[in-house]
Amino acid sequence: MLRRKPYRLKLPARTLALGQRTLVMGVLNVTPDSFSDGGKFFDPQRAIDHALAMEQVGADLLDIGGESTRPDSGGTPAEEELQRVLPVLEALRGRLKIPISIDTQKAGVAEAALAAGAELINDISGLKNDPRIAEVAVRHRVPLILMHMRGEPRTMQKKPFARDVLKDVAAGLRAAAQRARRTGVPQNQIVLDPGIGFGKSFRQNYELLARLPELARLGFPLLVGVSRKQFLGATLAPLFARLARDAQPLPSSERIWGTAAAVTACILGGAHIVRVHDVAEMAQVARVADCLLDPRKSPRNR
Repeated sequence: MLRRKPYRLKLPARTLALGQRTLVMGVLNVTPDSFSDGGKFFDPQRAIDHALAMEQVGADLLDIGGESTRPDSGGTPAEEELQRVLPVLEALRGRLKIPISIDTQKAGVAEAALAAGAELINDISGLKNDPRIAEVAVRHRVPLILMHMRGEPRTMQKKPFARDVLKDVAAGLRAAAQRARRTGVPQNQIVLDPGIGFGKSFRQNYELLARLPELARLGFPLLVGVSRKQFLGATLAPLFARLARDAQPLPSSERIWGTAAAVTACILGGAHIVRVHDVAEMAQVARVADCLLDPRKSPRNR
């Protein structure tokens, strides 16, 4: 187990302490086609209600996105992406107490979302799709989350996987951080995400989770998202097939226990933030995993 290095992220209206305990980031996909909950929160009012509910059950941050990045997905025009996220952001302003991250690969969307109340930028392309996102982060003085993705969503699971996944991810994240730093993003405002499921084989996802402490040596806080992902479904499919007496793949909604195990591994490996769909359940997982990292945080016997 890795004792996490503490960090502090400066947001426009507050400061986030990382490392004292695991922060739980709730996922809000305002899309019709995301892999796990596509269409479920496409209606703005349902999205707003879900955001408030996630805060109530333990979310420390909210990550809102208007573009699906599931395998085989295509892009979404910036105008359409904004039509999806801005009504939700504007409705949550002043009502949601936790900070909001905008999940986008487009500088224009990031700019508008920050003006509507978002306080972090989450770029899954690591500044490859639109390097101007770094300029937006500098101008608004907000943290920037940079993820590793091999290829792009349309092709990432079809192209050859890296021969050495840790070397590939570490090099990609290091290059993304350097791009941000050259633009003027302070080092202490950068968070790195290894991009579990984005251009990695199922086996490589497990290898990355097992070797997270090596990525922590890059010197940045880590955010990891494993929630309901396909590699978990593939792992659990044989058990599900026996229980269901058919050969259907394990639905994403049935991957909560596999997600819990993977989230625990992330935390014990050094993740500062975990990005999840099932906030109430994973907040419990994070609380117990934090006690494993530091038993002094556990409640005293009564």
